[in-house]
Amino acid sequence: QVQLVESGGGLVQPGGSLRLSCAASGSIFSRYDMGWYRQVPGKERELVARITSGSNTDYADSVKGRFTISRDNAKNTVYLQMNNLKPEDTAVYYCNAHLTLTRFYSDNYWGQGTRVTVSS
Repeated sequence: QVQLVESGGGLVQPGGSLRLSCAASGSIFSRYDMGWYRQVPGKERELVARITSGSNTDYADSVKGRFTISRDNAKNTVYLQMNNLKPEDTAVYYCNAHLTLTRFYSDNYWGQGTRVTVSS
């Protein structure tokens, strides 16, 4: 079992910055691919950024150049640095952990979410 706890959300003005953190339990954190997703009411949850166990990264086009995902395996933590925030970034942000064990089985875990509001 993996437990994920997000933190760092809050209210920020357009153009401001926030850093989200996701603290994970478990002794095999370094083997998990980690991701940040976000969701607003009435819309599907969307991938914002992901970082693999090998530290390869991918970003949604809407956040490229503004957001940076990173991980600290020694602290079992993944981060999302969000710069130049825009009102359309307002959402609940969720941390995800994914591990493929075999062709037929994988682990997938979600945190409870942390709310980010970008407004003047």
